[in-house]
Amino acid sequence: MLKGKHIILGITGGIAAYKSAMLLRLLIKRGAEVQVVMTPAAKEFITPVTLSALSGKPVISQFFTANSGEWHSHVDLGLWADLMLVAPATASTLAKMATGVADNMLVTTYLSAKAPVMVAPSMDLDMFAHPTTARNLETLRRDGVEIIEPGSGELASHLIGKGRMAEPEEIVERVEAFLEARNAGIAGKSDSDMKGQRWLITAGPTFENIDPVRFIGNYSSGKTGFDLAAEIAERGGEVLLVAGPVTIPTPESPLVKRINVRSAVEMYEVCLKEFEMCDGAIMSAAVADYRPEKCAERKIKREGEEELTLHLVRNPDIAASLGRIKGDRFLVGFALESDHELENACSKMERKNLDCIVMNSLRDGKCFNVDTNSITIINRDLARKKYSAMDKRELARLIVENIIDEQKRKKKEN
Repeated sequence: MLKGKHIILGITGGIAAYKSAMLLRLLIKRGAEVQVVMTPAAKEFITPVTLSALSGKPVISQFFTANSGEWHSHVDLGLWADLMLVAPATASTLAKMATGVADNMLVTTYLSAKAPVMVAPSMDLDMFAHPTTARNLETLRRDGVEIIEPGSGELASHLIGKGRMAEPEEIVERVEAFLEARNAGIAGKSDSDMKGQRWLITAGPTFENIDPVRFIGNYSSGKTGFDLAAEIAERGGEVLLVAGPVTIPTPESPLVKRINVRSAVEMYEVCLKEFEMCDGAIMSAAVADYRPEKCAERKIKREGEEELTLHLVRNPDIAASLGRIKGDRFLVGFALESDHELENACSKMERKNLDCIVMNSLRDGKCFNVDTNSITIINRDLARKKYSAMDKRELARLIVENIIDEQKRKKKEN
């Protein structure tokens, strides 16, 4: 995937810069041509001589070479690159990228880059958890920057927490998966390949009330469903987005209509009513399987009660209900499994009469409230497409591409 690719490797002044030598070596071994751009502070952690020897190119750090006056054009670099990767990306550099403070060669190159940009943050746990860093990362995400989430472990401060730069092998895998997904999208994507279609998409959790202030729910953020809605709208399709209680803004498209619901029963009623007017549905919501049989009219008090027993009853199965009436419509389900993943996902697809199912795994515990995920798409003929961790927006593109391919295949068979 990286053979012949032009990659700018930006290195900033953090202790994880020592990992950049191995990262550079791995990129070169995969066939990439790499130009290193360092911040002045990065040279305090790893020498340009080491990186130049590994890349076969002079390292760029300043706007011009002091002894010769040779100018290093950030504009030319931005046009040359197929990808810009900043690893490690310190809190300072992330802030400068988010706010456009172009006071060094690396940030100036970022502002000139025409290619996609990925960053691998690295900092102490308190810095990573600070609201300022969170805001800067969110700004970069909105600007289209792919974030490679840091890991947890012992940091340079000897504290334990989240902030370790992802390992070089993981970063290279993410780069390859990102470019593969992007190339697939560019090659196959058209802003009219879903024109004339209307899709029902469910997203987020459902909340099942216990009393006026408490509920049974789950950790679903709804991001995958919202990304799927945005992707279909970009391809010309109309979307009815049935959203559980989430705070994500509706995709900015006149083709997306949003209906807010709270409970599984409310979501079921809307879906059953609207599905007949749709060409297909994507059931990405994390719907509660059970709800309390009765919701208390007043807040339940704990005084004098050692135990509280809730009697739960089964919620309607939305995907199965649509599967029974779908006819020629295309129906996509999701499966979140912790064991026997493939067996359980395939069984679910068969029982609910789905055309394909997107399988998530709980083994790595990274499905909810994160911007990345790894999935396996299983089609009706049991053909499988497995994708390693990448941004959920990219995964939405791959899921929609699979739907389009399967729709074409069904038409040929019929």
